[in-house]
Amino acid sequence: MAGSKVPASIALGTTDGTPGNRLTRWMLANRVAPAGPESIGGKGETHAWWKVTALTGVDYFSTLSYLPAIAVLAAGALSPIATLLIVVLTLGGMLPMYRRVAKESPHGQGSVAMLEKLLPFWRGKIFVLVLLGFVATSWIITITLSSADATVHIIENPRAPQFLEGQAVTVTIVLLLILGGVFLLGFNEAVNVAIPLVVVFLVLNAVVVAVAVSAIIADPATFDDWLNRVAASGSASDVARTAVIAFPLLVLGLSGFETGVSMMPLVKSEGFTEYQVLASRVRNTRKLLTTAALIMSVYLIATTLVTTVLIPAEEFDEGGEANGRALAYLAHEYLGETFGTVYDISSVLILWFAGASAMAGLINIVPRYLPSYGMAPEWSKAVRPVVLVYTGLSVVITMAFGADVNAQAGAYATGVLAMMVSGSVAVTISAIRKRQRARRIGFGLLSLVLAYALIDNIIEKPDGIAISGFFIGGIVAVSVISRVYRATELRVDTVTFDAGARRIIAEVLAKDGELNIIANRRNKADQAEYVEKDTAQRSMNPVPAGATTVFLEVDVVDPSSFSQTLNVRGHTNYGYNILRVQSSAVPNAIAAILLAVRDATGIRPQCHFEWAEGHPIASMFRYMLLGRGDTAPLVREILREAEKDPSRRPGIHVGG
Repeated sequence: MAGSKVPASIALGTTDGTPGNRLTRWMLANRVAPAGPESIGGKGETHAWWKVTALTGVDYFSTLSYLPAIAVLAAGALSPIATLLIVVLTLGGMLPMYRRVAKESPHGQGSVAMLEKLLPFWRGKIFVLVLLGFVATSWIITITLSSADATVHIIENPRAPQFLEGQAVTVTIVLLLILGGVFLLGFNEAVNVAIPLVVVFLVLNAVVVAVAVSAIIADPATFDDWLNRVAASGSASDVARTAVIAFPLLVLGLSGFETGVSMMPLVKSEGFTEYQVLASRVRNTRKLLTTAALIMSVYLIATTLVTTVLIPAEEFDEGGEANGRALAYLAHEYLGETFGTVYDISSVLILWFAGASAMAGLINIVPRYLPSYGMAPEWSKAVRPVVLVYTGLSVVITMAFGADVNAQAGAYATGVLAMMVSGSVAVTISAIRKRQRARRIGFGLLSLVLAYALIDNIIEKPDGIAISGFFIGGIVAVSVISRVYRATELRVDTVTFDAGARRIIAEVLAKDGELNIIANRRNKADQAEYVEKDTAQRSMNPVPAGATTVFLEVDVVDPSSFSQTLNVRGHTNYGYNILRVQSSAVPNAIAAILLAVRDATGIRPQCHFEWAEGHPIASMFRYMLLGRGDTAPLVREILREAEKDPSRRPGIHVGG
């Protein structure tokens, strides 16, 4: 007889079907891997840690194009001292913090994953949505701002064609479209492009610094003049105050750490078990972070020193030749127009591709959360569609801001600093829970420092938090709409049955040749409850006389979650057969179990309900928020969407 043996695990088919044409299959080919040892683009698409350092470095190291000029504007002659403060913070605070984040979130979700665990249910989901809003602010603006800054270097180069003047928006959009095209090809191509860009840029900067140092040695008066300007800045407390005030602006040079952690799935790792693979990934990511931090620290101190000593202060003002491009100024001044143009081209390329690390971070993090929350379509797990979405959004933002770098600076700073604060708070809480006193104090102080920088930035540039609020609001709105739209999806990939559940199903089918299931919301679970429920269902629904009924009970454990695996347990109490399962939503679980039983046994189960009391709109809200509602019509609708053939759908009977 069909169904005499019930398998322990049943995989349910998806409802979206197989893509019907080559373009659609290509668009959906590469999917973001779930939290696990797989890489973003699929199994095997990983790279040596030093190669991924280059992809991180296009964002991190590209700040050398404009950070020395920002340092001078913020701290004047004291910019090398202010930069030294950043270096101390980098090596003594940010590096240890992100090494810790890498260990505790080895799948690349960073501080978002760490903080998500602190809040359960809907509070945790809403908290993550807010953090994702800041993540999107930081990385989308990184893409648009970097491309806009690259455009500035193109247009302001003395050898740039005249027709480019006044075409900043057009040039920036072209750069964004090319960047998106690289990611449509794949992560392999992005990594391969990043390596030569970073190597060439660092080499050119080393040449500029070496020549500048030689010029200072040849003319010691320039260095003496700088020392005199430092001495004229006031007492030691005045110097410290200036450095602290400049700190919020310079801290943006630390933006590469979060993207470095986010790209952990791209880092090649070794091992035979998941534990070994993850441990190897953490070790290699720490090498990546440490190497990037050391390189950047050396370059920051060297570049701010030579630019402050050699470039006249007035050249850093708005309209000055060193404004936003101090090292390019030195390249042209001391190495000639040809080398200067080569440097400009290198700066343009690395600034343009700085968006690559941000794009990689967005692709890795956001699709890991929203689709699994039911707050984005399933296709958003595929790499290429989300690349198109992010590219399109970047184009819109560029047009809205007129490709103006300064107009986007506030939002960029707010997003970056909010991510840093979330990371420091996450590792501080982790240290508190693990009773690590020294780390608790150290990371706590780091949290205060970064919080100061964030608050100061919000006060100075309130438009940044307004733009971040726009991103947060957009993510929340899209999430709510998607959650409602996907409410009647099956949600379940696999249903497993324990030995007791398999025995019950097999015995009932062997006796009756059919399966009559009664949906029951468990209360006291005593004999009187089951007797009353069985009697009522037989009187209001077509349960055959003498048929053995099976009760199906669903306990809601986390109504905020979405997709899951169901583990069905079988019990026999007071002579009644009971199947119990924990799920985030009652109707979806019942529909999934009915389909799994049908697929396992070849028999269409019949499920019996009674109408729920209450207004249907109120029932829908209860279902969306609490996982319960008017169960019968919802189960029927879920089955209708999951199984297009009416003759194969499990039967639904509602009385009362």
